[in-house]
Amino acid sequence: MSNTNASKRYKIVLLGESGVGKSSLAERLVKQKWSETLNSTVGASFFRYPCRVGDVDVCLEIWDTAGQERYRSLASMYYRGAAAALVVYDIISHDTFECALNWVRELSTNSPETIITLVGNKNDLEESRCVSTEECQRYATEVGVFSIETSAKSGNGVQEMFDNIAKTLVEAKNPNSVRESRVIVPEQRPAQQFNCCN
Repeated sequence: MSNTNASKRYKIVLLGESGVGKSSLAERLVKQKWSETLNSTVGASFFRYPCRVGDVDVCLEIWDTAGQERYRSLASMYYRGAAAALVVYDIISHDTFECALNWVRELSTNSPETIITLVGNKNDLEESRCVSTEECQRYATEVGVFSIETSAKSGNGVQEMFDNIAKTLVEAKNPNSVRESRVIVPEQRPAQQFNCCN
């Protein structure tokens, strides 16, 4: 008999430069609101987003990290063991896109099991766009990550993005789900046997 009330929790991390809208994306998703005057995150903020994928109840545990340079060294502490990372840039700032590409490279090197989505935020400012959709999609395809554009202000694409992440994680049977102990435990693999004397 199958368990129809299965549930999964996944750690999600938001990364990107200060001002790209990471906190605004989380606020839009969880509280269905947007604020012009949201303060910069200090350290990290935490949000929960419950959703359903088929017959699986899912809770995304979202860590919103500070984008300021002085907090950058703390970021690895937050992305370690994350099932997914949303690397956010502002479509009206090419500098934030370049910084996002650095985050993708860092994650690919230091946390290769993490599913990465490159997120172009503020697509409500189309007339001021500096980063084309095609440029982002081309890079994402080249390095094997997902990409999407959103607007925390209008809500465009925000819930869809998080729901797609939940679906991807459930279907992938991602080993980085949060266990009941609330500790991130990767799937256990048998220890490799080494013989030093051959």
